[in-house]
Amino acid sequence: MGDLFGTLAAAAGVFAGTNVDDIIVLTVLFLSARASGQPRPWQIWVGQYVGVAALVAVSAVAALGLTIVPDRWVGLLGLVPFGLGVWGLVGAIRSRGDEELPAPAVASGLASAIGVTVANGADNISVYTPMFRTIGVTTSLITVAVFAVGVAVWCLAGSWLGSHRKVVDVVERYGHWLVPGVFMLIGAVIVFESGVLARLV
Repeated sequence: MGDLFGTLAAAAGVFAGTNVDDIIVLTVLFLSARASGQPRPWQIWVGQYVGVAALVAVSAVAALGLTIVPDRWVGLLGLVPFGLGVWGLVGAIRSRGDEELPAPAVASGLASAIGVTVANGADNISVYTPMFRTIGVTTSLITVAVFAVGVAVWCLAGSWLGSHRKVVDVVERYGHWLVPGVFMLIGAVIVFESGVLARLV
């Protein structure tokens, strides 16, 4: 029983430690959903589950000694949220003269919600891979179950943080500038922190 609690605690700690930044992404997505209707809340939930499942699957395969995406190039996935942010910013600039404010959404569907989740969590692969390599099958299955619960907790937290009326009002008013800016910042941080730019030079 003590081993089970230890495994649960360790898995919860790994999930929380590697996904702290995901709370920001989820909050922005839920704010966007409430302010503009895009992406839909179910798309955010499914996008999170599919994205995290993809990261876990890649890590599990890598733990078996197979490399799908070389670690040195994983940082390029930061271009996904950055590109979505640029797209949203271009839309905001083009509609400056319009009377109706453009929607703040930059992730407008399931595919983009999955893409943002994978891009933001791509660096987690370097943590999950050695973990899955050193723990047994049973512990791995327990860990994956804890991650599934963690995704639900994270989505609920993001939804709660993104439900404050005053914040939603701000996003409705300035979100067409703020949301793309946040996504561009997230993408830039992923790229710069990965060190991938130095490898391209």
